[in-house]
Amino acid sequence: MNSEIDGKSRCVLVTGAANGIGKATAMLLARQGWRVKAVDIDRAGLGELQRVPGIATIEADVSKEQDIVQALAGCEQLDAIVSNAGVSEFKSLAESSLNDWNRVLSINLTAAFLLAKHAEPLLRKSKGSMVLVASTRAQMSEPDTHAYAASKGGLVALTHSLAISLGPDVRVNCISPGWIDVKGETHPQSAHLQHPAGRIGVPDDVAAMVAFLISDQSGFVTGAEFVIDGGMTRKMIYED
Repeated sequence: MNSEIDGKSRCVLVTGAANGIGKATAMLLARQGWRVKAVDIDRAGLGELQRVPGIATIEADVSKEQDIVQALAGCEQLDAIVSNAGVSEFKSLAESSLNDWNRVLSINLTAAFLLAKHAEPLLRKSKGSMVLVASTRAQMSEPDTHAYAASKGGLVALTHSLAISLGPDVRVNCISPGWIDVKGETHPQSAHLQHPAGRIGVPDDVAAMVAFLISDQSGFVTGAEFVIDGGMTRKMIYED
């Protein structure tokens, strides 16, 4: 995948980059030759990325518009954005406060809107692309995941809205991961085997799709959702 244009390395901004999917994405793109701006509120988590060639770290709270504006202010060139930052807040309806709801939506959904809004001139200039990281919880739920599921469903809809509004200059796609082991935990074999793919996902599975979607190889792909869940959303489950 060509990470250069006119002999100069392309630049990508990745939010939620200190851990999990964001960290794997930042590191993979840096290995591929991208200049990576890794954004996160987690100062300690960003510390490890500071030692990786090709990665510059930015401490920012993506729920705050001014932080997003400042993170973008240092970008003379921007070829791609990966809006990955997210939090979960699983509570019953009775226990959920409006502040809980607003916090989840501001980080998971509104931040993606603000990134698109303030990065539009840079992305149009570079004929760039965006990838929004949603979730299979946009299509299915467990109990008490109201704000999280709503935010991820919103990202899927925001994806096609932005693709139409920003095209043909900017391509916008989203990825909906399923069960991704972001902490390297040990799981029973049954948890792996319930997946048609035979295993739980890892962050590199998602990072690889991000790399494809911001590359020239996906130049005819926009407004699309890519489900990376080992086949779970296609599996019928019956109980006797």
